[in-house]
Amino acid sequence: MTLAPARARADIGPHYKWIALSNTTIGMLMATVNSSIVLISLPAIFRGINLNPLTPGNVSYLLWMLMGYLVVTAVLVVSLGRIGDMFGRVRMYNLGFLVFTVGSILLSVVVVTFPQTALALIFFRLVQGVGGAMLFANSTAIITDAFPENQRGMALGINAVAAISGSFIGLIVGGLLSTVDWHVIFLVSVPVGLFGTVWAYLKLREIGVVRRARIDWLGNVTFAVGLIAVLVGITYGIQPYGGSTMGWTNPTVLAELIGGVALLVVFAVVETRVAEPMFRVGLFRIRGFAFGTIAGLLASIGRGGLMFMVIIWLQGIWLPLHGYSFDSTPFWAAIYMLPLTVGFLIGGPSSGYLSDRYGARIFATGGMLLAALSFGLLTLLPADFTYAPFAALLFLNGVSMGMFVSPNTAGVMNSIPADRRGVASGMLATFQNSGMTLSIGIFFSLMIAGLSSTLPAAMYGGLSAHDVPANLAHQVANAPPVGSLFAAFLGYNPISTLLDGSLHQLPPQQVAYLTGHTFFPTLISTPFITGMRITFFFSMAMTLVAAVASQLRSTARPQLRALRRRAGAAPPTVTISASYGALGSEIGPAVAQRLGVPFVDRGIPAETAKLLDVPLAEAIERDEQRGPAVERLVAAAAVSLPQYGVMPPVGDEPETSAERLRRATSIVMHDVARRTGGVLLGRGGMVVLADLPYALHVRLDGDTATRLRRAVQRGVPEADATRDMQRTDRARELFMREVYGVDVHDARLYHLVLDTTVVPAAACIDAIVEAARALASGRPLPSVVHGAVSVQRAG
Repeated sequence: MTLAPARARADIGPHYKWIALSNTTIGMLMATVNSSIVLISLPAIFRGINLNPLTPGNVSYLLWMLMGYLVVTAVLVVSLGRIGDMFGRVRMYNLGFLVFTVGSILLSVVVVTFPQTALALIFFRLVQGVGGAMLFANSTAIITDAFPENQRGMALGINAVAAISGSFIGLIVGGLLSTVDWHVIFLVSVPVGLFGTVWAYLKLREIGVVRRARIDWLGNVTFAVGLIAVLVGITYGIQPYGGSTMGWTNPTVLAELIGGVALLVVFAVVETRVAEPMFRVGLFRIRGFAFGTIAGLLASIGRGGLMFMVIIWLQGIWLPLHGYSFDSTPFWAAIYMLPLTVGFLIGGPSSGYLSDRYGARIFATGGMLLAALSFGLLTLLPADFTYAPFAALLFLNGVSMGMFVSPNTAGVMNSIPADRRGVASGMLATFQNSGMTLSIGIFFSLMIAGLSSTLPAAMYGGLSAHDVPANLAHQVANAPPVGSLFAAFLGYNPISTLLDGSLHQLPPQQVAYLTGHTFFPTLISTPFITGMRITFFFSMAMTLVAAVASQLRSTARPQLRALRRRAGAAPPTVTISASYGALGSEIGPAVAQRLGVPFVDRGIPAETAKLLDVPLAEAIERDEQRGPAVERLVAAAAVSLPQYGVMPPVGDEPETSAERLRRATSIVMHDVARRTGGVLLGRGGMVVLADLPYALHVRLDGDTATRLRRAVQRGVPEADATRDMQRTDRARELFMREVYGVDVHDARLYHLVLDTTVVPAAACIDAIVEAARALASGRPLPSVVHGAVSVQRAG
């Protein structure tokens, strides 16, 4: 007998989880590096395609180059996560690698230099965004599938650190490569993408629960159009409109924002009405998911615009004041922001590892409190700061964000059912990406509002004092401040650009001063630092609220660790799936007696009946039946949690009968595994408890003729035994397919697949007992069990 891996691990080797982590880490690094590599390389790109950033119409190109990628990933990531649940997360992830690589190739071969080139670049960036969304949506779910619960915090921490640190690495890589040629910043992703695509195709396997379902087209359309409208409205809201410095009064922007919000409300209603929604509103009934996701959204809003503001602070003020030319400030800004990256690299993996032992809440909440402290202390710095305290605060902010992201992601993913990990990962990523885009809009709006109130007077006074004609000084001072802000952001000297046609009229010494390193930074420093402090106070408020949300998550520590601390080892838990006549009713009780745990057979439908508020006789009669029988079993609406009172619906969305039965059975089985352990016969235990690393999953089967002969030897007429075998086996197959979407004969669902018509019952019992004890104590499965059953190691 061979050991079929839990979720297909053994047949792909013991190191599969590290292969999955390595590949997804490369994928996340590639996706996030390419978001910031463009950010720091925009000066080279704009110069390469001959676009002036101060021309009002060109601000749109800049914003879409910056935010188009985020908009696409935010819009598509939930849908692609849901599709991954339905058709395979690895399949969607592999496709994402390929699409991203194709987008990178297209970007690197753009050679024309006219404004329409910007449109081509934006379009190909959107293609990259589609690939990035596929990677974002499924990488977290792939890692969650591959790693046991007691290692997920560490694994997800590494992945999350790769995702966010990639944005900082991209700044440095972009700063270096853009000095060579702007095409190279896109070309550098091509070999990485090709390698990752081939490696993922060859090595990654579908080991998660895949449930076929209909695509929720109406939900997808309303969500996509609504979110696009909101994010596009934010993008254009920070651009000048008419005589206003920003576009929030623009009727088009208002229509996009209001219409987008309305469509999202429609979307929420639609998701409560369809049988297979793309956005599982019911997941918000899970405390860990709900508060973890809310905390993630608030943290993204609080930190999303930080990098942009700090880059502008460094490039527009601090670096020029310290002798750096405007052309060189993008690269040096990335260098001086390294403490932020280092802090994150330290805080992320370490907190992820520790959260596996002590739970997510303490680290996620503590991270947000430390982040709030760092934002508060940043408000105390002057515009021309001393670098040491600035670097220390950036480091503290990086550590605090790392402390939050890794445990929060692990806590969210550990809280949801295995067959919902793709959509849950997508929902989490959507909230985070939407929070980033919203944060950028808020930060820029606050900054522009602050500049608008003080910059014109300061600009006019400074220019007039250095012989600039009054009419020209007035014209420049009243130009939209967003132009000056973005010019500094791109490494341009705004003054030399704004006065380009009039500099020859001024004395040479005035020209040298006005276009030098200190005039513009000194001029803008007071208005800018006022706006910066407003944004820091906003971030502090967001992170404090995020800390409250994080604190409200479930207090339960990781199940496996808690059980081992309490009893020295997890209570042995075995699930047995048996064909008719395969000795399940004999082997199950014998294994339970040997392990000293309960044998749970009809106790499952009994507790499920209590949960669903239906008669026990009906639950037993309808157990493992198909179609209308399942419908009748779960027809009652009033349900009660065993030992905990009323079990509410999972959300406003209507649950199908299969979903209600699946959820009720999961509660019962997890409660048994948590409290006492046990041997659980039938009812899809190998799927329900697939997330417990210490649960052993066994399949008992055998030759049809031999199983039939056993029944006849026990006094059952052959005709009756034949009919019962066909009916029972068929009903169980249909039950598993309808309720759990799996094939009961799929060996990948089990650790042990035993042919009881060949292997003696005593040897089967010995093999199961030894394997169960090994898993419960955290030891690897044995290579050979009593010499009678050959097994492989689980990965």
